[in-house]
Amino acid sequence: MNILIIGQGGREHAIAWKIRQSKHANQIFVIPGNDGMKDVAKTVDIAIDDYPLIISFAIENNIDLTIVGSEKPLCDGLVDMMEEKGLKVFGPSKRAAEIEGSKAFAKMMMGKYNIPTASYHNVKSFEEAKRVLIHSKYPIVIKADGLAAGKGVVIAKDFHEAFEASVLFLGTNKSIVIEEYLVGIEFSLIAFANGKTMYPFELAQDYKRAFDHHQGPNTGGMGSYSPVPSIPKEAIHEAIEKVMKPMLYGLEKENRSFKGFLYGGLMLTKDGVKVIEFNARLGDPEAEVLLPRLEDDMIETIMSIMNHESRTLTFSKYACVGVVMASQGYPGHYDKGYPIEIKKQDSILFHMGTKYENGKFVTNGGRVLIAVSLGENIEEARHKTYQALKNISCENIYFRNDIGIL
Repeated sequence: MNILIIGQGGREHAIAWKIRQSKHANQIFVIPGNDGMKDVAKTVDIAIDDYPLIISFAIENNIDLTIVGSEKPLCDGLVDMMEEKGLKVFGPSKRAAEIEGSKAFAKMMMGKYNIPTASYHNVKSFEEAKRVLIHSKYPIVIKADGLAAGKGVVIAKDFHEAFEASVLFLGTNKSIVIEEYLVGIEFSLIAFANGKTMYPFELAQDYKRAFDHHQGPNTGGMGSYSPVPSIPKEAIHEAIEKVMKPMLYGLEKENRSFKGFLYGGLMLTKDGVKVIEFNARLGDPEAEVLLPRLEDDMIETIMSIMNHESRTLTFSKYACVGVVMASQGYPGHYDKGYPIEIKKQDSILFHMGTKYENGKFVTNGGRVLIAVSLGENIEEARHKTYQALKNISCENIYFRNDIGIL
């Protein structure tokens, strides 16, 4: 089969890497991809939002299956556009992807279908934000309603910080969500889904803050690990039965049937499992630690789920830890073009934002690389990953030192 992947980061490199292992894979293309994934796929220089050209490419190259990795094409309706042309795509429709595209819509769905989440206010003006914040308990969470690449969230410790974030987000969004700050253990539950049917991955945990000990601003993710031993089986069952299945059922009932990767960003609180957010695609960097643990053929799995065939997923007994190397300044302003020296690697290296020029890789994004290792347990996998980072040098990158410490 000829496979097309839409996206350009570590998640898409991991998907291409996993699909390359399939006995059904022929040509694998990534639009636009990055230079670091050319070992497993052919990158195609088409803009990620040039949808007519993407569709023409898929038709001309006899693409049998497209996997849309990135959120913006999903929320813009690329899946609908491709399916109208008779192309087979694994990803949600524009209406289903609104579960990620609008925090307000997601909250409405959670309320309507009795899915546990933080109490919240959907706010559309500075005056309304001020009224809500004056009477709020702190810390409090401020979320941009639209897409923000994982950076549209501020945990504010006081009124001043909360109002400042509200003003910032309302400058680019029609509304914001102001919600209760939850306390507990965060985890990500992602599932292959089609209609009312879902097949969950094992759990992963993501590290959102830029610096050690959960300090600094929110990022797109600075590392992750899988499985998550601190979450008991009863909580996983609760997450599937009270969160994931009801959301799939709700979307189906609202004529927004979901096909693709449904992502639940969850927290185990003293009152049980609650939702932090839903996404309409594989997490990044969760994909980079989950796909190496998935033992099933990726193409067979997706095709059987799209055909509504029963499926059982198998995961490796090994643990996996991934650590992101990011450009200095990320998630704020950062410079590009710094050379990266990569010595012999025993880990898996997924490229997130690199470019190959003049015979070497250089930095070309906020998050640059993620080193990933498997081990008998999380501690061993963590040790291997941090050892691997010693073989990568660049004067303008940093990474957290506490990924995978339990």
